[in-house]
Amino acid sequence: MTTSPLAAPADLASFLGSDVDEARATLLLRLAQDRCEEILSPLPEAALGIVLSAAARGYANPQGVSSEGIGPFNVQRPWAGVYLTKSERVSLKRLSSNGGAFTVDPTPKDASPSNYWPQIPMSPLDTWTNPPYYGDWDWPAV
Repeated sequence: MTTSPLAAPADLASFLGSDVDEARATLLLRLAQDRCEEILSPLPEAALGIVLSAAARGYANPQGVSSEGIGPFNVQRPWAGVYLTKSERVSLKRLSSNGGAFTVDPTPKDASPSNYWPQIPMSPLDTWTNPPYYGDWDWPAV
């Protein structure tokens, strides 16, 4: 689902603190926004930072290097390309405001305020299952 872009290549350049290739930045921003819209659509303005972070990871690591080291120092990246971290997914879910308690009303729209409901007789000889039936307290003693 493509909506209007939240971020422009100039925003990504400011986020990274360097010049960016506009075509590549536009593609990565669109991919990052699409990834975010898998969780929350449409995206609010507050999701701008998450879109920029995901696009910046893809821009800064174009070869998909998962691990690199110099001497005793080692850096590992869990994924390559445009992805959302667990905290970013949680933040998007919080922005949706759908995470609270809820109730489901099983009452039909055409229900009356009383507790009367028609019963289908089990056989033509069962007169006690015919309406009106008002609950278990008038169950016949058999």
